[in-house]
Amino acid sequence: MNTVGLVYDDRYLLHDSPRHPENKQRLELILSYLKDRNVLDRLENLTPRLADISEIEYVHAPEYIESIQHHSSQGYSALDADTYVNSHSFSAARLAAGGSIAAVDSVIDREVDAALCLVRPPGHHAEPDRAMGFCLFNNVAIAARHAIRVHGLERILILDWDVHHGNGTQAAFYNDPRVLYFSVHQHFIFPGTGAVVERGAGEGEGYTINVPFPGGCADADYELALREILIPLCDRYRPQLVLISAGQDAHEDDPLAGMGLTSSAYGAMTEIAREIALSHADGRVAAMLEGGYSRKGAPEAVFYILDALADLGAERPERSHMSSVRPEVRDILRAVRKQTL
Repeated sequence: MNTVGLVYDDRYLLHDSPRHPENKQRLELILSYLKDRNVLDRLENLTPRLADISEIEYVHAPEYIESIQHHSSQGYSALDADTYVNSHSFSAARLAAGGSIAAVDSVIDREVDAALCLVRPPGHHAEPDRAMGFCLFNNVAIAARHAIRVHGLERILILDWDVHHGNGTQAAFYNDPRVLYFSVHQHFIFPGTGAVVERGAGEGEGYTINVPFPGGCADADYELALREILIPLCDRYRPQLVLISAGQDAHEDDPLAGMGLTSSAYGAMTEIAREIALSHADGRVAAMLEGGYSRKGAPEAVFYILDALADLGAERPERSHMSSVRPEVRDILRAVRKQTL
């Protein structure tokens, strides 16, 4: 069995708004499910820390960081129609970023083979100077910049399978070839970005890959995208670290989107990410929690992610045959392939 680290802290529960879909119960349900499946005792606890302000500035403007601190100090506040803070949010967001950094350090230093960060608030919508989409600080982007600045890595893959396009992560690395950003997401929903033609600029041109799928896509559609587009791309790019923006809101039971992934599909996608890491990155892979709002489906999906990372040996349903891939999906993948490096 692989040694897999788990980043978690009860302080992530303090960022909370009970009537908001992104509330503390998301983590409580995941932890309860993992406990019931006797998974937690098989993981290595990784202690998160508060990210330094200078580390958050790897991605975010100082004025923006100060504004989040200010709003949080005032108690509950709605930053926009979707995104809130309370008096604990600034600290929780620093801890989420710091936990993601800790996971990257542990994976690169070989303290663990892989890591999963059960952190919140999530991050991939947070732009350098703007909170949005439930996100305050961009955890995966900060962790990637840390790997570049502190560990000297030159090629990092960020695989983002959250149902919503990670506009913040794309913005952070749009001109930067040191990060290959690959997003598969539902088209024509929030935040409205992530078209095939958005492929980076300047030195980063070709290092942003967007796969915008129509609603209703299922396991075989996602697996085909990763196997036909991402794996060959990584064979050329040769990432030294694999990071995953692990949102579970493309699940068939998720109330905020319209995709059709089963819980076990998340294990299949994690297996592909791990294959890439084993081929090119000495097995180094870390996943950071993003969205996922199904009370049943999200915890199951996280379990299958851990199963793939840690070789837990869980039984999985038979996978969908590739012949079930929708024709329009094949058309999209042909268009994406023309845009790749």
